[in-house]
Amino acid sequence: LHPPGRPGDSRAEHLAQVRIPMLFLQGDRDEFADLKLLKPVLTRLGAGATLHLVEGGDHSFKVLKRTGRTGDDVMTELVTTIDQWASKLL
Repeated sequence: LHPPGRPGDSRAEHLAQVRIPMLFLQGDRDEFADLKLLKPVLTRLGAGATLHLVEGGDHSFKVLKRTGRTGDDVMTELVTTIDQWASKLL
């Protein structure tokens, strides 16, 4: 959505033209997409946009050690989320 330290949502303007469902996978510590900016963008996109937050995840979905979760745990969460989301489209 934006470079770290330079928040803005102009890079999301084209998303309004997308006419297929969109799934956004986002770490809640992602410095490339401030949630305060991303959530209003998704609201404007409406029902076609789905957000899944990875708690403690950064831009690469790496989580803090104190979460007790491994990289494999996070990847399993993401794969499960994608599978469930895509299944609803069929």
